[in-house]
Parts: sequence; C-alpha cells; structure tokens
Amino acid sequence: MLAESHVDDELWDEFHRVVNMSSRELSDWLRTRSAEPETEALPDQAGTPTGQQVLGILRKRRTDLDAKDVRVMRSVVDRVLAERRDDLEPTPGQANWRRRLMSLGHDPLKAP
Repeated sequence: MLAESHVDDELWDEFHRVVNMSSRELSDWLRTRSAEPETEALPDQAGTPTGQQVLGILRKRRTDLDAKDVRVMRSVVDRVLAERRDDLEPTPGQANWRRRLMSLGHDPLKAP
C-alpha cells in the first residue's frame, strides 16, 4: 500500500478532473458496452480491462492506491488529454470516440 504522499496532488486532481463519470455511471456504462445478446459478461468483468481498473480506483480511498493504480491513473490522464483539449469543454464528437473515452471514465458531453 502506498502512502498518500506517493499519489501526488497534481495526479490526483487531474485524474478526477478527466474522469468525470461517477463509479456508478462508469459501472453502468461498462455493463452496457459489454452486453451482447449471446455473450453478456458478468457485471464485475464487464468492459475493458482499463475501464475496470479505473472503476477500481474510483472505489478506493486515496491512501489505498498502489503503484499499479498510479500507473493507470497517469495513463488515463494522458490518453484522455491526448484526445481532448485541455479545457475539456463538452463536445459531442463521433460516437466511437465518445464510447472509447467513456470506457476510460470520461464522458465528453459532461461539463468539467
């Protein structure tokens, strides 16, 4: 377990700025995305591996984050910002783009 000081304030704040979906919203989205008529995933296995990792991070206290969580947080921040402007203003974009970002916990239609 990492001490809180290992998750620096900048990363913590930036992660929670770009991940603008609640754990419930993300969980619902991951289950919806994985629902197929013949092969629906179990709820706790639904969605992408990164989406599941983000969901796990959202459900943890800051002091309970480990080194893997910190790597995922950095990766998600980098990926979202690479696809968005820094201001994160609501933008509809194309459906596949929105779905991809939502699988990371970022809804581009939501205000920051």
